Amino acid sequence: MHSFEQLIKAKTLLGLRETSTLKEIKLKYKNLMKKWHPDKHTDNPEKATKMSMKINEAYEIVLEYCNNYEYSFDEEKIKRAYFTPAEWWHDKFGNR
Repeated sequence: MHSFEQLIKAKTLLGLRETSTLKEIKLKYKNLMKKWHPDKHTDNPEKATKMSMKINEAYEIVLEYCNNYEYSFDEEKIKRAYFTPAEWWHDKFGNR
């Protein structure tokens, strides 16, 4: 398990928002790896290689966090996430 500081550094390096989907995380990683691939930096492949290694490490740290995150399947939380305000009101209070 990585430290809080490592996770924050990884989040920052990957350019993640405060809340990000797994799809967004993968896209950020993919775009950064395209940008920093050593083949694209023939003028300084050593710098690009180091950056690629940092990006890979950051991605692994974030994925480890995501894989150990516990998702709530509490019925009330699911309803809040998926119900419209009108549906929530009707579910709680019916036709009053």
